[in-house]
Amino acid sequence: MRLAVNMRGFPVLLALLLVCASGHAEMSGQQRAETAGHELIGSPAPRMILKTIDGNTIDLGRLYGKKAVYLKFWATWCVPCREQMPHFERAYESQGSDLAVIAINAGFNDSIEDVRTFQKRLGIKMPIVIDDGTLGAALNLRVTPQHVVIGRDGRIQYIGHLADERLDAAVAAARRAPAVKVASVNDGNGELKKTPRQEPGDRAPRFTTKTLDGSLFSLQESAQNQPTVLVFLSPWCESYLATSRAAMAAKCREVREQVDVLASQNPRVRWLGIASGIWATTGDLSKYQADHQVKIALTLDESGVLFHQFGVMRVPTIVIIDHGGTIQSRIEGNDAQLPSRLQSVTSGM
Repeated sequence: MRLAVNMRGFPVLLALLLVCASGHAEMSGQQRAETAGHELIGSPAPRMILKTIDGNTIDLGRLYGKKAVYLKFWATWCVPCREQMPHFERAYESQGSDLAVIAINAGFNDSIEDVRTFQKRLGIKMPIVIDDGTLGAALNLRVTPQHVVIGRDGRIQYIGHLADERLDAAVAAARRAPAVKVASVNDGNGELKKTPRQEPGDRAPRFTTKTLDGSLFSLQESAQNQPTVLVFLSPWCESYLATSRAAMAAKCREVREQVDVLASQNPRVRWLGIASGIWATTGDLSKYQADHQVKIALTLDESGVLFHQFGVMRVPTIVIIDHGGTIQSRIEGNDAQLPSRLQSVTSGM
């Protein structure tokens, strides 16, 4: 296979080579965003009907062909998001008939109350949408903030992390392009569909994933013969949020310690820690495992597909699945009843 590369794409290629060479390679936020978004550049942007926190509706599909679209994924707990908000607000204030600017809260460990408080404190005027993970998964969300610029032809032109001259140039180029006719989507075909949140009583989605040690962990009919506990986590929760969200960081630590004890006491249960791919690489997860002596199997959900399939938007979240593949419990944060919940799925085995 021949690989054609121009110099403009060289930084992205270099980042990809570094990651392939070593899972521990340190990448900047810009490199993470560019690497994740590389395959999307030039492809049709996702169509989705968005609801703002003020109750308004934004149909992305109807904007394509008429306006350039600038989406910024962000979170209230994210320091660079807060630092870049003035730049983003200026972009919103300068929008016109050729540009739509939309703030997409990633929905990860954020509530609508968190978002409204942040909006009021910073005086944000632009429309704000809280994603349920659907749009973020479609646009390979890996960092916050993550900027996505969509041209007037409805195709993705730029994905990055920094509010710099590259972003400004991408927005300006998207605005200058003439309006074009973009094929419409009839009867909702081609629009992104939200994945229902998995609740107790539902069948757990089937998947196979590779753990840090290279083993395969499977949740399939053929492999399901004992209870499984999935622990959704972020390797930076305890450290990064220690000052900005101390209570949340404490929950992450408490659940890690609780799971460590329960996993040693329940050898008949399969345990898997699933780490979010937002601001995390396999190197970050390996360091987390070593620093905290984590004994359960760990996997990095780099694309966010497992978080999305199980409808997880907060960490830590624990999902308990019985030996038949049915979700028995879903727990957000530390739960004193977790031991008894485990007992209920292991009794009689």
